[in-house]
Amino acid sequence: MKALFISYNQAYNEEIVQVLEAHGQRGFTRWQNIDGRGSVDGIPRYGNHAWPEQNHGLLAFIDDDKVAGIVADLKAKDEATPKLGLKAYYWDAVQAF
Repeated sequence: MKALFISYNQAYNEEIVQVLEAHGQRGFTRWQNIDGRGSVDGIPRYGNHAWPEQNHGLLAFIDDDKVAGIVADLKAKDEATPKLGLKAYYWDAVQAF
């Protein structure tokens, strides 16, 4: 099992859920209205008058066999609109109970 964290521009909100659903992934936890900026050249997203956009974050625990397809779809979405902002990270996860 993998833990998949996705940080993305609020404009992607429903599209990210659609990617998960397309791969049979139902469960996730989402945080909305997260402030931040990209580590290299990302536009600040602070939810204020100067930088009105914000990010969302999503965490899903995914079976290993689904990760590659989900990540590939997310990468394609990011490459289609690179200025919008989308990052994904995953790591091993062990269910405690």
